[in-house]
Amino acid sequence: MRSFFDANILVYLFDLDAPDKKEMSRSLFASEAQSGRMIISTQVLQEWYVTVTRQLAEPLPAKDAEQTLRHFATFPVVRIDIEHVLGAANRCQILGFSFWDALIIETALSGGSSILYTEDLQHGQVIDGLKIVNPYVEFST
Repeated sequence: MRSFFDANILVYLFDLDAPDKKEMSRSLFASEAQSGRMIISTQVLQEWYVTVTRQLAEPLPAKDAEQTLRHFATFPVVRIDIEHVLGAANRCQILGFSFWDALIIETALSGGSSILYTEDLQHGQVIDGLKIVNPYVEFST
């Protein structure tokens, strides 16, 4: 069983404005990384870098963000190829997801994930055997 992390979950590891989500992310990240279940994609790495260096209230310095990227790259990373892009385009048409969400789903599935940690999709939904889990659902209710 593998668990795919969307960029927003990894961003919270560095978001000083969301302490509850930061702590939840740290715990989840530590557990899944230590167990060897964690997987990400090149899309996640790209989105994470842009967000933490440009969009946080206290952005990370580029050098620190690059160092963290190198750490994230030590985990299994799905490299996006044309099959992922075409699959995402098809999934957009069939299920009505945004292209970027569909691409996350495609890469999670191709990486053998059974869980997708994200706050961008419907918590509890199952797509082709991939369960969508929003680890912060208790904070939003």
